[in-house]
Amino acid sequence: MEEGLRFHRLEGIEVTSEAYHSRRGRPTRDEEPNYRYRITAEAVRDEEAVHRASHKAGRFVLATNVVDEQELSAEEVLEAYLEQGVVERGFRFLKDPMFFTDSVFLNNPRRVAALAMVMGLCLLVYGLGERMLRRSLLEREAHIPDQKGKPTQRPTLRWVFQLFQAVHLVWMGTGRQIAGLNEERRHILEFFSPQCRRYYLLT
Repeated sequence: MEEGLRFHRLEGIEVTSEAYHSRRGRPTRDEEPNYRYRITAEAVRDEEAVHRASHKAGRFVLATNVVDEQELSAEEVLEAYLEQGVVERGFRFLKDPMFFTDSVFLNNPRRVAALAMVMGLCLLVYGLGERMLRRSLLEREAHIPDQKGKPTQRPTLRWVFQLFQAVHLVWMGTGRQIAGLNEERRHILEFFSPQCRRYYLLT
């Protein structure tokens, strides 16, 4: 029972049995009952196991190549290290099938480097756009719905892109109109820059 517990042990284990009959109605005199068993126990923190694990994995080495005059403190190095997850999530975004990168075949190293540069710039613009959107929501103490319809101040720009997939630019004679721009999407555009709103013909 304790095999799956790493940092706890079970104490005060008690096993109680309860008789029951499988069919309804009053049992006959010679009918033997079935039994179900219930096990109760108290999970107690195993301090020795916690100490062994913390002693084994509680310290690790971080190295940096920042050697300028303004040296980083240990806390700053750790903070920069922990922020790598943001960068890794960004590159995971670039490898998303929505970008169709796997369908591009390049046999020239210079073109491969150029594509990597373009993708890096896309990631930079994506990160800045997401940061501006979240900052605008935070400053105005506002929210927009997330994928589950719940209000959030930390939406992903990818989710916003998906919301705007149904928006189209329609040319009618000499004029232009935006189709699919409902109230929810208009509300989201309020937290973007005026240049972005003008793209959707909003002033």
